[in-house]
Amino acid sequence: MSFDKLIKSYSRPVDVMPVSVSREGTLKSAIKAILFDVYGTLFISEAGDISVAKGWADRNITDITGLLDKYNINIPSHVLLKEFFSEIERDKERLIDQGIPYPEIRIEEIWKKVLGIEDMDKIKDFAVEYELVVNPVFPMPHLEEMLNGCRGKNIPMGVISNAQFYTPCLFTSLLGNDLTWLGFLDDLVLFSYVLGYGKPSLDIFEKAAGRLEKMGIMRKDVLYVGNDMLKDILPAMTVGFQTALFAGDGRSLNLRSDDRRCKDVSPDIVVTDLLQILEYI
Repeated sequence: MSFDKLIKSYSRPVDVMPVSVSREGTLKSAIKAILFDVYGTLFISEAGDISVAKGWADRNITDITGLLDKYNINIPSHVLLKEFFSEIERDKERLIDQGIPYPEIRIEEIWKKVLGIEDMDKIKDFAVEYELVVNPVFPMPHLEEMLNGCRGKNIPMGVISNAQFYTPCLFTSLLGNDLTWLGFLDDLVLFSYVLGYGKPSLDIFEKAAGRLEKMGIMRKDVLYVGNDMLKDILPAMTVGFQTALFAGDGRSLNLRSDDRRCKDVSPDIVVTDLLQILEYI
């Protein structure tokens, strides 16, 4: 199922926000593989992350009302949002009770319950358009050049990201090619909605590490690039990857200065532009 036209219709250039963090650091050894976060790292995300945040929905209540009219859904916006976020919490609590500490819901299943309809194509179209309304995205500056550079140097690339079913579509719609063509290896693409859990779970990083080791690439020779000290840098560092904090956009950079879990966490390098990554591989 293609969401190409839908994504492109909402796509517009977005300027990055300035940050007060400077480029710094050095890597311990040569890099033989590189893994990326998606939202806030490869793509500018106006909400700073994949959005299920009520605050961002409330800011776009008029557009959400228009969306409901477009899909002939006779539910008041405020009622819909209340039930949507309540259903997400109920689903996460159920998964936590099953022993999954960082559970990931499937957004289409949430919307199916909330909207009360069975047409999964309509549900997915609505879910994609809702996300684009509350959390517009656009490629980070120099993304294509950086990916081309990594591919040209035959560096295996992968993704570890909290995501939903529409996340892979962003690459096809906004970069013109799918993940495989862009240089990402299927075995190294780990999305939370597929696994049922997400960052900052160590399990998702361990899974990537195991697959890399089967390829003959040791953990110390892997670079993980992300914008969040808790969800990206801490777990990547813990499993033995080298780490790059991406500080290229102020809306998504999350230093977690007040989080005790990140008190002694520091990335190997800080980059402020994706092109800088090519200098380390």
